[in-house]
Amino acid sequence: MTRYPLTAILLASTVWFAVACQRPAAKTVEPLKPPAQLTETTSLPANSSPNLKVVIDGAIDQVGKTTSYDPSYQKIDYPNGDVPIETGVCSDVIVRAFRKVGLDLQKDVHEDMKRNFSAYPTRWGLSGPDANIDHRRVPNLMTYFTRQGKSLSTGGDSKTFLPGDIVTWDLGLGSEHIGMVVNVWYKPSQRYLIVHNIGAGTRMDDILFAWKITGHYRFF
Repeated sequence: MTRYPLTAILLASTVWFAVACQRPAAKTVEPLKPPAQLTETTSLPANSSPNLKVVIDGAIDQVGKTTSYDPSYQKIDYPNGDVPIETGVCSDVIVRAFRKVGLDLQKDVHEDMKRNFSAYPTRWGLSGPDANIDHRRVPNLMTYFTRQGKSLSTGGDSKTFLPGDIVTWDLGLGSEHIGMVVNVWYKPSQRYLIVHNIGAGTRMDDILFAWKITGHYRFF
């Protein structure tokens, strides 16, 4: 059996975390969102929660502000801790948008993990919750959303994915991704766009069916 030095193992684990919800950067710079003439901002249902628009706008507002991707471990404040707005990972898009309506996923996930640690994934080898990073890991958000009764079917066509919905994907090789459906209709594909950060900052893209969908959640 081949034995690897500890430094190699630590490096491998660091790289594994770094590629989570990230794909290799494109050689050419792609626009942050499709051309305006190909999109249409739609009205939300009259009976929808006022928070729905605030959360969606909070996600869209990150496009052009968060311009890079940094998955490194960071010690942040608690509660309402964050890395600089110019950077972040895919989950930060959701965390920042939810905070616009007073929902702090850092605090909520941490408190739920303290009470129910065994209900959460154990792939990182932790013996307890860590408020610096737990809410920034997609599998933890998936678990929390499901525990809150917010999970919906991952099947169906694009009509089942509505503005404000949270979607998670399997990128392969143990990497997950997360983004938010927004009320910007993309005319060529006839479906709503997704706000997400997969490596080049927060963007608005037509990626709903780009990868295998593993989670579908609705809070508002």
